[in-house]
This record gives sequence, C-alpha cells and structure tokens, in this order.
Amino acid sequence: MPPRILARWLMLVGVLLLAFLGTVTTLNLTLYSASGFVSSYLSAVARHDVDGARRMPGVAVSPTGTDELLAPAALASLTDIHLVKDTDDGGGRHTVLYGYTIGGTESTSSFVVEHSGQRLGVFSAWRFVQSPQSLLSVTVKHGSGVRANGVALPPVTPDVAHAYRVLTPSRVVLTHNSTYLESVRVAPLVDQPASVTDATVDIQANPVFVREVQKQLDKFLAACTTQKVLLPTGCPMGTQITDRLQDAPTWSIVSYPIVTIAPGTNPGSWQIPETGGLAHLKVKVRSIFDGSLSTFDDDVPFTVRYVITFAGDGSPVITAQY
Repeated sequence: MPPRILARWLMLVGVLLLAFLGTVTTLNLTLYSASGFVSSYLSAVARHDVDGARRMPGVAVSPTGTDELLAPAALASLTDIHLVKDTDDGGGRHTVLYGYTIGGTESTSSFVVEHSGQRLGVFSAWRFVQSPQSLLSVTVKHGSGVRANGVALPPVTPDVAHAYRVLTPSRVVLTHNSTYLESVRVAPLVDQPASVTDATVDIQANPVFVREVQKQLDKFLAACTTQKVLLPTGCPMGTQITDRLQDAPTWSIVSYPIVTIAPGTNPGSWQIPETGGLAHLKVKVRSIFDGSLSTFDDDVPFTVRYVITFAGDGSPVITAQY
C-alpha cells in the first residue's frame, strides 16, 4: 500500500478510535454513571416495571413482607425525576440524590451505589449498597380490609401489623370504605432505601351505620312500649310500684337514646356505649295504706348498652347488655 493511502487509513482509524473513546467517556459520564444507574432504576419504577426495577444489581428481596403493593396497578405515579446531587464518596462509592413528584407529592431520595466492575470491558457497572426495596408496615384497626392506591388488599388480622414490600420511592394511599364502615385516608411516603415505614388505618362506623342502628334501636324501644306491664320483657325500661295497679300500665318514649358507635372489645364487633333515654309511664294505682285512688304519671329514665355484630348478609345485629 502506498505511503499516502496508508497515512489516510491510519488517520481514519485514529479518528474512529478517538470518536469511540469519546463515546465511551460520554456514556460513562451519563448512562453508565452512578447517577445514570439510579436514573435507570427510577425510570423503571415510573413505568411501573416492577420486575425490571427488582432485577437491577443490589435490589435485594426482604425476607419479611408480602408483595401485594408491588403489583403495577398498586404503584403511584412517579414524574418530574431529576438529579439533585451526585457525590463521590471515594472508594468507588457515590451518594446520589434525586428529586421527583410521586402521587402528587414532591420529595427526594438518597441512594448509595458502588462501582462493581466493567461492562464489555469499557462501560462502568454499578450496584446499590442499600437495597431500594423497603417495607411498609400497616396496622388495620377495628377491621381487616383496605384498599391501597385503589387496589383491594387481602384481609389481614385486625390490630396486628402486616409488612408489605415496596420500592423506594412509594406513596401508598390507604383507605377503607364499605357499607357501614370507613376510615380517614392515610398516605404514607416511603422515600428512603432499606427503610421501614409504619402506617395505621383506623376503621370507624360511618353515618349510614349510625343511622341504621338508631333506626333499629328506636323500633325496638317503640315495640317495648306495647307491653302493658311495669317491667317490659327484654326491655331496658321498667319500674316497681308498691301500690295496687287499677289498670294496664301505658308506656311511651319521651326521648330515645342517641346512638354512638365505638369499636367493641372483640375483633369485628362494635358497641353502643352506655347511654340514657327517657320513658313515660302512666297507670292508675290504689294506695295499700288508705285505699285512695291516684294516677302514677311520670318519666322513668333508663340506660342501654349494646354489642353490634354483622350477620352473614352484612346487616348489623344488635344484642343488649343490661
């Protein structure tokens, strides 16, 4: 090959080599950098690519917890991902801080990664030092069923913490809303790797439950007034009169007890705490001392206390506790 042509080939090879080295350098500073590694992980989370995120080096599976919150449908939206700071800690380690918006909430997460070798002999490889898979410990009080980001979770034991595996970052909106029960929305944010975040869902009676129980109680007490005796059977009102009755006692309700519903002592049960009402009794009596005739016409206070459970069809069942 003539020297002139050889020189051109050598120049071309040199240009290509420089271009290759420049590309490698650029990729090692971006895609294959510590921040680029974390960005790839966060992009997988944003795509709800759970399997892809969990396959990344250093994403270890916690030996505790269950995977219901790792279903793609249960992940919150992750947007506006941006690098805040990439700090070289020395020894091949970097601390990478990213900002983002998740489920409408702005936050930041710090990831520690370390250099783990080379890809194809030229590109930097990285792994998480602290696994970005964390735990969300949820305690459901006074019930068992909740929804997480709109997805129904399997029932859990009431008042006992249950651990769920989650990816960092995660924002989980926990709610309960059924025919008779509801909870205030709880939205824990898991924004740090290898962490445990606690959340409590407090299930309480809703207005429908209170109205239904009030309706049943009023109906029950109204039925009690049809009994023409001083001590209606199975009813909270009643009184003793030492004089002789001259006609059948007549009961009426002056004021019905105002129902409030609180959690019961047993799981799945509810109660009406002791509360008072007022009945009215009217009956003619004859004195056993002088034989005079008079009318007992007076209010008689009474109290009620009930336990409430649910029947198989979901309707409330009220049991008196006198």
